Amino acid sequence: MGSVVSAAKSERLLNLVILLLVARNYTTKEQIRGLMEPYRGSSDEAFDRMFERDKDDLRALGIPLEVGFVDKFFEDEQGYRIKRDAFELPTIDFTADEVAVLGLAARVWRHAGLAAATSDALVKLKAAGLSFDREQLEHVQPTLAAEEPAFEAMWQATVHRTPVQFDYSRPGQRDASTRHLEPWGVVTAQGRWYVVGLDTDRGEPRMFRLSRVVSEVTTTGGSGAFTVPEGTDLRALSQSLTPRQPDRSALVLARAGAANGLRRRAQVTAHDVDGPDESTVWDRLQVPYASESDFAGELLGYADAVAVESPVELRTSVRDRLAAVLAGELP
Repeated sequence: MGSVVSAAKSERLLNLVILLLVARNYTTKEQIRGLMEPYRGSSDEAFDRMFERDKDDLRALGIPLEVGFVDKFFEDEQGYRIKRDAFELPTIDFTADEVAVLGLAARVWRHAGLAAATSDALVKLKAAGLSFDREQLEHVQPTLAAEEPAFEAMWQATVHRTPVQFDYSRPGQRDASTRHLEPWGVVTAQGRWYVVGLDTDRGEPRMFRLSRVVSEVTTTGGSGAFTVPEGTDLRALSQSLTPRQPDRSALVLARAGAANGLRRRAQVTAHDVDGPDESTVWDRLQVPYASESDFAGELLGYADAVAVESPVELRTSVRDRLAAVLAGELP
């Protein structure tokens, strides 16, 4: 029974997003009620509760509802809409393997099309005399389902304001690390799902890709244990947390057959070169990166399978971090 209720709610939220995204003008609360079957068949009190919960759920997913006046000359009736520029995230780069998977999934969904209920919603919009833009549906037609095991638990924690912990695997790191988060919202970009919130271990907002959560998501507090800071804009925060585009490159030596995570985005410029030792064969890689600090941390995860040739600043950063680890100054 629970899965049926969840599916019905998911369809209702999707239809609400479609209605508010394709409408050219603000749509009033009563118009929304008249256009959507679950709302239309409910009592006034039940409709108000359901609509308020649905608005909270959409905001928890990082989909902001804009409130405005239906008639700009007569500010007496409010309505809702979703602006396209607020709905989207900036482009996020993926590895070649990830792009291939995304492309395959997109082709599957493109042939599947939208549900019949969604098409019915558009017919009802037109019958009600509301103007809509069908092209906006491209931004809600799914490219990947939310199949990450962490999705449901993270979404529920976001809606109920429950702190969580989980193990997270970053590219280039051999072992996953346990993270503690107060989840503020779940957002999506190009078929990938991310959770945004306060990383309580670091005391800063962070964004985590749900597909890299490698453990169960467990709660570490009760419902309502935290509040999202007033004025938090999930979309703007997501943009600020999105990794910078690589603007420099490093020359890194890697043992033959090792550091495969690094090789996926690198160009091999030479094989069988002299390395730090003569026990194995080494390759020279040219690797693009953006943040010296983040890249140094990634390289440390490969231990003695890699060695930095240039730039000098990066080599020094890796050496200093390694010395700190050996001295017990870093975890």
